[in-house]
Amino acid sequence: MSAPIDRFVSDRLPARDQWPKFVYDGLSGVDFPEQLNLVDALLDRAEAAGHGDRPMLRSPQRTLTYRQARAEIDRIAQVLLEDLALVPGNRVLLRGGNSVEMALAWLGVVKAGLIALATMPLLRARELGDILEKAQPAAALCDTRLMEELDAARALPAGASLRAVLRFNAPDDAASLEALAAAKSGQAAWPATQADDIALMAFTSGTTGKPKAPVHSHRDVLAACEAWPRHVLQIQADDVVVGSPPLAFTFGLGGLLIFPMWAGASVWLPGAGYTPESMVRTINEVGATICFTAPTFYRQMAPFARQLGVPGLRKTVSAGEGLPDATRQLWKEATGIEMIDGIGATEMFHIFISSAGSEVRRGAIGKAVPGYLARVVDEQGQEVPRGTIGRLAVIGPTGCRYLDDARQQNYVKRGWNYPGDAFMQDADGYFFYQARDDDMIITAGYNVGGPEVEDALLKHPAVAECGVIGVPDEARGMIVKAFCVLKPGHSGDAAMVKALQDHVKATIAPFKYPRAIDFVDSLPRTETGKLQRFRLRQMKNAR
Repeated sequence: MSAPIDRFVSDRLPARDQWPKFVYDGLSGVDFPEQLNLVDALLDRAEAAGHGDRPMLRSPQRTLTYRQARAEIDRIAQVLLEDLALVPGNRVLLRGGNSVEMALAWLGVVKAGLIALATMPLLRARELGDILEKAQPAAALCDTRLMEELDAARALPAGASLRAVLRFNAPDDAASLEALAAAKSGQAAWPATQADDIALMAFTSGTTGKPKAPVHSHRDVLAACEAWPRHVLQIQADDVVVGSPPLAFTFGLGGLLIFPMWAGASVWLPGAGYTPESMVRTINEVGATICFTAPTFYRQMAPFARQLGVPGLRKTVSAGEGLPDATRQLWKEATGIEMIDGIGATEMFHIFISSAGSEVRRGAIGKAVPGYLARVVDEQGQEVPRGTIGRLAVIGPTGCRYLDDARQQNYVKRGWNYPGDAFMQDADGYFFYQARDDDMIITAGYNVGGPEVEDALLKHPAVAECGVIGVPDEARGMIVKAFCVLKPGHSGDAAMVKALQDHVKATIAPFKYPRAIDFVDSLPRTETGKLQRFRLRQMKNAR
């Protein structure tokens, strides 16, 4: 008699003719066996390379080597299979910040053949309820400090699927995940996970206000390790990685856990958030060599990096939102480091266009990462001439599969993934980001990308942050409107409006200048730092 399997996710994947095409052109190390577990594969790789006694996870409280981490992961997986009686295919919701305990819990879930569903720490009960309703997880592992909202969500009708909730980071709880795991041997009848079994579900961060649930298999994630981390980041075993993206965000999951494990590197997980100053100080205190965060945070870190120095830091990665060239140059002036920009998507797991070092071209995100093919196309999917703005289409070793979502047909067309971005590609193959497809501003017949105007505004010494959208206009169809956060000591008056408009006219084509400017105290962003332009469109009477 075969072991039970939960087919909830597999039965709700898109029809096969709506799947993306998976290609592995130019990648080595992707001849995976059919029986494959992501976590075992990463830990086996580390052991085989002689990294068993090297530090894997570090925090202010403790350091775990690869071998020690494996023992803890196995015990957590044993708790899930034996104490909670979970079966392959069950979803396990995870809630926690960037801590060693959260990382171990995530890895334990996937080791057990279950599907990890990590959620952003700041989500409230209603938002968690939406996730519970769609994913129907059987269990949850939650940092004790985040239990309040989960308890409230569990009381909703959607919470009925949760059969068990275990707390972690709860040293005084005899029924905590850690306490139960401590009593285990780490030896169990592990499920025979298949390479194409789903390993994780990653709800989008909601820049459009309508989160979706892409899924990725064990094979997908391991194939992604052989693409950007190997060929662009070129992460090494002696690297120490820090960063701010949440582990619940695939940018953070890849950069701050999966990719360092693939390389045998070490990750610093503070268990709490960073300020720009504390990030720079942490980089120096722990000897960090690679940093992951969002453009806005780098801009705020730059003065502290200039003041304190970052002598051991060798690579900095920006993703999650467009990187303005003004921010790239500000960081380079402060540190001497050429930023690695990248565009990825939750639907694609991680970065698929990027360049590093001498390959960086000013203003461009980069070229297609080895293993991926990218092109700029028209509405019919035909490639447009180089230098022409169109829609980005991508194909490679990862691709979009939504859980039970009609929007699959918008994202995948004829096997290609359409992330929803407007791009221009030059004659040398470099891709230049313009805007989200639905954020392209067409004013008096001209196409204007909001990020280009934002970059120009950020070059003005009075502007700390800004966001640009198009708003309806009877004469022009749309006009460019900017929302600006000013630095201390500057006033948002009519003189400042004119100064900023003149500055933009002198920096980029004059027709792109913002005809309307509102001054605000802050900009609406997701928990991962992405600007929410749909909320800018909803803002009224901003000062």
